[in-house]
Amino acid sequence: METILLALPENEKIAQRLSDTTGTYLGKSEIRHFPDGETYIRIDSDVKDKKVVLVCTLDRPDKKLLPIYYLSKTARDMGCKSICLVAPYLAYMRQDKIFKSGEAVTSEYFAQLLSSFIDYLITIDPHLHRRSSLAVIYSIPTQVSHASFCISRWIKKNIENPVLVGPDQESKQWVSKVAADAEAPFIVLKKLRLGDQKVEISKPDIEKYSDHNPVLIDDIISTGKTMIETIKQLKKTGMQPPLCIGIHAIFADYTYENLLSAGAKRVITSNTIDHISNAIDVTELLTGF
Repeated sequence: METILLALPENEKIAQRLSDTTGTYLGKSEIRHFPDGETYIRIDSDVKDKKVVLVCTLDRPDKKLLPIYYLSKTARDMGCKSICLVAPYLAYMRQDKIFKSGEAVTSEYFAQLLSSFIDYLITIDPHLHRRSSLAVIYSIPTQVSHASFCISRWIKKNIENPVLVGPDQESKQWVSKVAADAEAPFIVLKKLRLGDQKVEISKPDIEKYSDHNPVLIDDIISTGKTMIETIKQLKKTGMQPPLCIGIHAIFADYTYENLLSAGAKRVITSNTIDHISNAIDVTELLTGF
C-alpha cells in the first residue's frame, strides 16, 4: 500500500526529515483559521487507497486535537485506506488516576478520543508512570520507541568522563538505560513534590564522582523546577556545572532561560518538540509506519 505523509502546522521540519529518511512522499494540506476562529481544512494531494500518516507532536495539545480530527475525517472522506498518527510527544499521560474527588482522568479520555478516529499511533517515551503500556488505555495498535540509545550515543560522542544524574525515582528508568548504553556511571536522587511548582531534591552523595562531568537526564522538561533544584544540590558538592538533557522540550514560560540562569552548562533536548535546544535527532525512531 502506498503511503503519504501530511504535516500539521509547526510539524513541517520533522515531517520533512521523515520523508527524507524513509523516501515517503510528503503531501500537501492547508490548515488555517477563519476570522471567527473556526478551522479550515483542505488536502491538496491524492490520498485515495493510500495509508495516510499524520505528523503532529502533541505539546500544547488542545489547539491541535481538532485539526488532527478534521484532517483525519477529510482523508477518510477522500478514500484513504488507513490513518497513522506519528506523535513524537504524546500528551495527556500525567493525569492517570483520581487524586481528588471529581477529577477527570484525562489520559483515559484522550486515549479513547484518539482511538476513535486513528488506526495506529507511533510515539516516543510516553510518560508511563502508573501504567505498564499504552495498551492499557489505547484500543488501537501503538508503537512506543525509546530515545535512550540516541541520547547515550550523543553523550559518548560529546561528553568526556560523564556521570549521569536522575533527579528522582521516576527518572531511574531513563537514566539507567542511557548509562548502560553510554558505559557511564549513574546516580538517582530523591524528590519530594510539594505542589505543581515546588519540589525538594535530596543532597547527592557523589564524592567519588567529583572529577566527572554531571549530566542530568529526565524524560520531560516542563517547569524545570526539578532540574533547577537538582542543579542547586550539585553546586553544593562543588561539581562542574551540569549538562541538562530532556527527551521532550515542553518548556513552560521561561524554563529554558531559568535552567541556564540556575547554572546549567547547557540544555539539550531531542527533536520530538521543535526548540532551539534540539541537538539529538530521534527521527529514526518514528519510521515504523
